[in-house]
Amino acid sequence: MPHEPQPQAPDELDAEAVRTWSSLALAALGRAREDIDAINVYPVADADTGTNLYLTAESADRGLTEAFPGVTDGTGATSLSEAVRAWAHGALVGARGNSGTILAQLLRGVADVLGAEQADRAEHGGLLARALTRAAEEAYAAVAHPVEGTMLTVAGAAARAGEAAGAAAGTAVDVARAAYDGARAALAETPGQLAALGRAGVVDAGGCGLVVVFGALWQALSGQEPAAEPVRGRAVPVPQPPDPCAQEDDGPAYEVIYLLEASEAAVGELRERLDGLGDSLVVVGGDGLWNVHVHVDDPGAAVEAGVVAGRPYRIRITHFGDERRRARGERAQRAVVAVVPGEGLAGLCAEAGATTVLVRPGELPAAAELLDAVRRAHAREVVLLPGGAELRAAAAAAAEQARAEGVRVAVIPTRSAVQGLAALAVHDPEGSFDEDVVAMTAAAGATRYGELAVAERQSFTSAGICQAGDVLGLIDGDVAVIGAGLIETAEAVLDRMLGSGGELVTLVLGPDVPDAVAERLEAYVQHGHLAVDTVTYRGGRYSAPLLIGVE
Repeated sequence: MPHEPQPQAPDELDAEAVRTWSSLALAALGRAREDIDAINVYPVADADTGTNLYLTAESADRGLTEAFPGVTDGTGATSLSEAVRAWAHGALVGARGNSGTILAQLLRGVADVLGAEQADRAEHGGLLARALTRAAEEAYAAVAHPVEGTMLTVAGAAARAGEAAGAAAGTAVDVARAAYDGARAALAETPGQLAALGRAGVVDAGGCGLVVVFGALWQALSGQEPAAEPVRGRAVPVPQPPDPCAQEDDGPAYEVIYLLEASEAAVGELRERLDGLGDSLVVVGGDGLWNVHVHVDDPGAAVEAGVVAGRPYRIRITHFGDERRRARGERAQRAVVAVVPGEGLAGLCAEAGATTVLVRPGELPAAAELLDAVRRAHAREVVLLPGGAELRAAAAAAAEQARAEGVRVAVIPTRSAVQGLAALAVHDPEGSFDEDVVAMTAAAGATRYGELAVAERQSFTSAGICQAGDVLGLIDGDVAVIGAGLIETAEAVLDRMLGSGGELVTLVLGPDVPDAVAERLEAYVQHGHLAVDTVTYRGGRYSAPLLIGVE
């Protein structure tokens, strides 16, 4: 159940005030989401800033709700420190897009102060002012190349106004009201600071959302509701140019977002590497957990940079072609959503135009995550490749919900990533939907799939008893070979798979498998089957030691 905002005692800056602020901000962003999306022209005119801010606030509110009221200060009362940190953590793990990532860092800055300092009620004004100042400082530091006329400008103006009110011995309500007014005034000036906004005749969309968040703060502390239209100047959506996205067509093609477990030193090196790959780089977080956002032309390189730095997960790769069509009010006619077990495969499928969902070992995506990917594809027709029999139920549930939303969805029952690659290879977005689905289904069905894995314990298999450490060769999901070494087992699996014929062998190597293994297996196939071609890919982190496809 969503938290119902409770009346606050004036100036009471406690855990309940944070909870109320969160709930009010989420509700207000929900009301403003479509309007904010409508004025989104910078840094990419993809009409999703309001949605990204709302989804980030939703994740933050969920993190706070899950922690509340289990965190206490030792007296049974809920702790302000733990509550505000849970709120910021929820935003960090669920941050969406450039604007959501910056919002997450702003909340972290607030948490860094409210979670560490203690003050009497009479000093809550100064405490809140310091929190807003830290938030703006950390947000600027998180962005590789800060640009004025954006939500950073709005955050900075709000912090300065709040600091002035705090210095004048203002209460927490006074500081919140000053920050809100400062944010509104700064937002009204953004069209004159950023050329893209001036040409479109709109204020900054991210800044508009941030004004909503500051309005919720003031309401949480004062009990007074902001006006229905809280922003001065050109805050309401206005008509955009016929093609507001044209100026962005030369920009990077992909948005890459992932969570990263890494040290601060490694993240410093990651920033430098990603800064050379693309733009709109924002890295937020700390204490070993980071949210990375960047726009690039090579999504695989951006993910690989994260692998070098630490452990990336919850990887999201979005092609801006689909986002720009959405900004024009258009849907793509058809898109493909592929579930893949490896970062390298995710990049490979994304380059082929698919929206990807990355599977980590032991962490299967739920129907909601698959539905989110279908929505991100933003097409009238979607082909969903689940990539595993264990995901069929989730894929069917996601497809059913998407159909209820007006999207035509076909689920191709792929049981392996190599079947998904085969289906993508024949995908024809220009042909009819039915013919495309039939062709992709036929290609997937004509691909036998194999996988090599290492046995974790002694067990009975369809090929006999295996011991811990044995290499298992699976064909079409069943153990067919038990071997001692990777190469020897792979050769035995290939012999069996090619025994019934084949024209193409696909090898997908896991992260720890050396290139020499691929060279050995390619030579083995060529020696025994002269008419069979071989193609090799790197599966990347989280992929199996070896995947084999035979078409």
